[in-house]
Amino acid sequence: MENPETKAFYAGKTVLVTGGGGSIGSELCRQIAALQPKKLVILDIYENNAYDVQQELIRKYGDKLNLEVIIASVRDVERLEHIFRDLRPEIVFHAAAHKHVPLMEHSGVEALKNNVLGTYNVAEMSEKYGVEKFLLISTDKAVNPTNVMGASKRLCEMVIQCRENSKTEFTAVRFGNVLGSNGSVIPLFKRQIEAGGPVTLTDKRIIRYFMTIPEAVQLVMVTCAMAHNGELFVLDMGKPVKILDLAENMIRLSGFTPYKDIDIVEIGLRPGEKLYEELLMKTEELDKTSNDMIFIERDKGLPREEVERKLDLVRQAIETEEQSAVLEVIRKTVPTYHDPAEINGKADQARETAAANE
Repeated sequence: MENPETKAFYAGKTVLVTGGGGSIGSELCRQIAALQPKKLVILDIYENNAYDVQQELIRKYGDKLNLEVIIASVRDVERLEHIFRDLRPEIVFHAAAHKHVPLMEHSGVEALKNNVLGTYNVAEMSEKYGVEKFLLISTDKAVNPTNVMGASKRLCEMVIQCRENSKTEFTAVRFGNVLGSNGSVIPLFKRQIEAGGPVTLTDKRIIRYFMTIPEAVQLVMVTCAMAHNGELFVLDMGKPVKILDLAENMIRLSGFTPYKDIDIVEIGLRPGEKLYEELLMKTEELDKTSNDMIFIERDKGLPREEVERKLDLVRQAIETEEQSAVLEVIRKTVPTYHDPAEINGKADQARETAAANE
């Protein structure tokens, strides 16, 4: 990271990354480690990923990096209290989340527990123990969500945005798909091509925004350094990509001819899946920053009492352990939530679709 202002912001500070073993979290750890923090704390519930990142950073930095790896869940308030009290992090990146759309359509209670209440727990501890800055990793799927995962992340944003009067500066960053992340389409296509096909698409019209993980994370780190309280940032992910074009190009780059050597087959949209994602790169709704890849969404947070009322409804839904209660509470608490068929029915008119077809 060449940006001297960013380096000055992170150097000498204790930085905690939740979900630090995941696709985004591990890259955050790599980039933070290079900026000479006082201490880097990786928190994750999944020990294998956390172990891999730990070993990578030890190989690269040895004892030059003060590194601590903690296996813990963001759902466990008492454990978080202990961690924050002992370590007193100054900067918190909150990347821990369930993110797989189809899985969360069937396990919505887990999305609410982990994403919404997990974010609330980490935010509460950050305020209590004097964290300077807290940054939530959000997603384009939080914009007009059509699935439980996206709606849960929109609720996470509300948890952050309602804290604008806090001494801790809270902010959130939305971006689209990152290339090569766990469960993303590119590793799947690669495996399918290696197996001789077919390559499976849910729908040949589907479009997505993509960015490499290091690019996205670099922008996230710049955003955290510049952010002020309650702001919601959007990364410019460039032009949306047709997944069909991506599949055809990957087949060609592997030395095969699409539809002749390796077929491409449509298998139908998965539960909660959108034909297109909205990043809200609509300039009339965004403010510019000093970085031309980072924009501020003009989206004011709700009063904290109102968010607390929404969270009470979320807790009641969790207690039922019923997916129907999850959908009901999402409709009550996330006004922008839509049925997937409603959004997908308008996909042909969407500006995102037009941009992908240019």
